[in-house]
Amino acid sequence: MTRPGRGRPSHVPTDETRNLVESLSGFGIPQDEIARLVGIDPKTLRFHYADQIELGSIKATAKVAQNLFTMACKPTREGLSAAIFWLKVRAGWSEYAPKRVEEPLGKKEAAERDALTAGDGTEWGRLVN
Repeated sequence: MTRPGRGRPSHVPTDETRNLVESLSGFGIPQDEIARLVGIDPKTLRFHYADQIELGSIKATAKVAQNLFTMACKPTREGLSAAIFWLKVRAGWSEYAPKRVEEPLGKKEAAERDALTAGDGTEWGRLVN
């Protein structure tokens, strides 16, 4: 038999606490600290606010990425730095990547290339092309 009024009352999320949790999660505040601010246990936080914790982080990352992309598209020194960062992180660019070395052409490929470019820079080349 349980007695009414015993123990801690159940936590009921509000729009205000949902917004707070989403914002703090987006700012990178640890869950233990968010739970303390809301006045609940970290397990209760994860139970009631799982979506807000995940969405806060996603929305913050998207906002920063949008700002970085906007900066990268500007013809300024900051834009250049942002573009280089973007390409290194998103496109895998690296100044340490090995240089691409073209493999030498075989006899047939070299002969075909030479035949196609034989007239380049000559009067015959202008007549043929």
